Amino acid sequence: MTGLLPLHIEELSFVAGGRLIIDRVSLEIEAGPSSIILGANGAGKSVLMRLLHGLLQPSEGRIGWAGVEAARSHRRQAMVFQRPVLLRRSALANVEYALKLAGVPRAEREPQALEALDSVGLRHLAHRPARVLSGGEQQRVALARAWSLHPEVLFLDEPTASLDPGSAREIESVIRAFDAAGTKIVMATHNLGQARRVGDEVIYLHQGRVLERTPAERFFRNPTTPEAAAFIRGEMPWT
Repeated sequence: MTGLLPLHIEELSFVAGGRLIIDRVSLEIEAGPSSIILGANGAGKSVLMRLLHGLLQPSEGRIGWAGVEAARSHRRQAMVFQRPVLLRRSALANVEYALKLAGVPRAEREPQALEALDSVGLRHLAHRPARVLSGGEQQRVALARAWSLHPEVLFLDEPTASLDPGSAREIESVIRAFDAAGTKIVMATHNLGQARRVGDEVIYLHQGRVLERTPAERFFRNPTTPEAAAFIRGEMPWT
């Protein structure tokens, strides 16, 4: 089976409400090390993630997966949002529902769902209503739901932004495990510490434009643009 990657992004722009949010972004996202889309709040990270995942259509430009039709690509990629949307069902049933939508036979859903919950450390809460779980546990259910589909690419949009530091570190551990298992991680964050801990490369987004793309260590040691340098110093480089 032909792999999804690389993902080709050519002169991508997105306009909403008369405002240019994504401005002529061109990238090629390859398999392998995790990619962090880093930038201040309002830089356009969430919109770019939704464009890459196919939830939004670009105003201009093109997004294309390698050798896979768009309809089929959605079965091999998944996305987890800052605030997970969970059904009024158990954690297990939430994961099983994703498998049902993906066409997994009924007899295979429960064992696959339990395996996914186990991978995020939640098997013991499989029958607990998902919506009564803590914020960190709910996010892990969302990760298990995505992981149950064995995606080639996992998009993560600020997955720990609303969590306390302890819960955030637990989520980061799960993300690193998925990365180690061979899933391509593409994660948006404004958190510099998280980008250092999780990212192999940084794609720095400023006012809807990619200003830098470089290995994470090099980005933090020697940013090449004044906007990135200001962001690392904790200043507000968007003015």
